[in-house]
Amino acid sequence: MKVFCDTNVLIDVLARREPFYKESARVWTLAEAGQIQGIISALSVANAFYVLNRIEGREAAHQGVLLLRDIFSPVALDEQILNQAMDSAFDDLEDAVQFFSALRAEALCLVTRNPRHFPAGDIPVQTPAEFLATHFPD
Repeated sequence: MKVFCDTNVLIDVLARREPFYKESARVWTLAEAGQIQGIISALSVANAFYVLNRIEGREAAHQGVLLLRDIFSPVALDEQILNQAMDSAFDDLEDAVQFFSALRAEALCLVTRNPRHFPAGDIPVQTPAEFLATHFPD
């Protein structure tokens, strides 16, 4: 099952951000264990490096993006995705890139902490907790 993870879910794990870490880490672990195919936007790698570098330094940022490379499959950020994002009604270009990347990947769902930033209908959008409750209940 292809599951698209938004940048905020990735950074929650890499930076151990509370109170979000636990549920995001469970989604991450599913990808790491091969129980889901974790999909991310190529843009998420650059965004994660930028954020981690600012809060934890270059070495932690570098190690973080190496983990992303080893665990997740990136969707290339190409002209089509950029044009779709720029031509969309999204308030935030980064959210639009995430959304159209998830559609390109034909992901089962988009997992994010900010589901209200995404339109309903084209792809299910769930928080980490909602995703886990739906697909991996305890």
